[in-house]
Amino acid sequence: MTFFSPRKTKRKRRIEMTLDHDGSNWVVSRDDMTLAAPSLEELDRKVEQAIRKDHEFPLEVFMCCNNEMIPMWIRPYMNHYFNRILELPLRHRV
Repeated sequence: MTFFSPRKTKRKRRIEMTLDHDGSNWVVSRDDMTLAAPSLEELDRKVEQAIRKDHEFPLEVFMCCNNEMIPMWIRPYMNHYFNRILELPLRHRV
């Protein structure tokens, strides 16, 4: 293999969901599902359980933050900090 040869890595499949907050729970939604949990860690576990039924792993879940939940003055900065990529299957289990 030479230095300039292309890497032969298997690209993970990706689905997109919208991340929101309802005042007490984190909410992630997609056309066919909506899940809610008080913490992001618990929400990640719920997403994994719900997606396991219909999709093969490994899989990436891109959680795009709903801009409306962020105050107007901080919106120029929030995309860099708040979008999430969840890699399934989860590696950390409690």
